[in-house]
Amino acid sequence: MEYVYSAMLLHSAKKEINEAHVTKVLEAAGITVDSARVKALVASLKNVNIDDAIAKAAVSAAPAAAPAAHAEHKAEAKPKQEEKKSEEEAAAGLAGLFG
Repeated sequence: MEYVYSAMLLHSAKKEINEAHVTKVLEAAGITVDSARVKALVASLKNVNIDDAIAKAAVSAAPAAAPAAHAEHKAEAKPKQEEKKSEEEAAAGLAGLFG
């Protein structure tokens, strides 16, 4: 994963994604570099338009984000109901004391 991140970092910095640059980024991060993996990464990205790939990934990920937000909203609603219930239980317990 670090190898892909190094390529994304280089792309973001508008630097050429080549073996020397990828190796420097990985070494700067303290990662032991496997030159075969670096060569494979650079070769696989040679004819890839990274901006298009990122745009396509963002579009396909957008629908997945909506259900997550909905689930988060449901999760927020549940504690309020539980909180209300515990207040009712507390009130019932107090009523038992003064009975």
